[in-house]
Amino acid sequence: MDFTHFAKSRKSARGFLDKPVPKQVVDDILATAKWAPSSYNTQTWKVHAVTGKTLDRIREGNTKTTLEGKPHVRDFPYKEEYEGEHRKRQIDVAIQLFEAMGIARDDKEKRLDWMLRGFRQFDAPVSLVLTYNKYLEPAAISQFALGSLAYGIVLAAWERGLGCVINGQGIMQSDVVRDLAGIPDDENIMICIALGYPDDNFPANEVRSTRAENSDFVRYVGF
Repeated sequence: MDFTHFAKSRKSARGFLDKPVPKQVVDDILATAKWAPSSYNTQTWKVHAVTGKTLDRIREGNTKTTLEGKPHVRDFPYKEEYEGEHRKRQIDVAIQLFEAMGIARDDKEKRLDWMLRGFRQFDAPVSLVLTYNKYLEPAAISQFALGSLAYGIVLAAWERGLGCVINGQGIMQSDVVRDLAGIPDDENIMICIALGYPDDNFPANEVRSTRAENSDFVRYVGF
């Protein structure tokens, strides 16, 4: 398969088999993803690969604090509410997912369950927590590098028959993740990636999000 078809074939997985991912498989994925570009080859990323009982405790902590109404704790400012076309795209994919899962608009119980799945990192067997050193703030360039690494991770996983979803909910209580995963205080937690073997019988795994036309975001000058 050429890269164009391969890249288009990838989709997010939000349901996973109860099957451990061997450490060597995770390491192979990261050994491929690390060839992502970074400014001046600084490679400003760090990855904490978490599984087993530690990840279970993180799920429990995230769920407990969320149900208690604790405000989100993030290591850097981020946009809470999208607007305009970005908000529309967010709603559109939510509609796709809810329709696949049979969640009605007024079904508060199922909507809550779906939200909590995100805070549980979709019950994936592995969570990759991506961080960068705090001294790099203001960190726009470093965050760009972590984004490049994240794309490399999801593609390398897909190539090996594993699925991922980049999961902001999983680190919305960053203090819980930091404490339980033993992440050093001099690192900022940016994002986590849920990783595992996709469950082909999980309805949401059939969802493929759409992409805008090039004309919506590309401006050509001098061509």
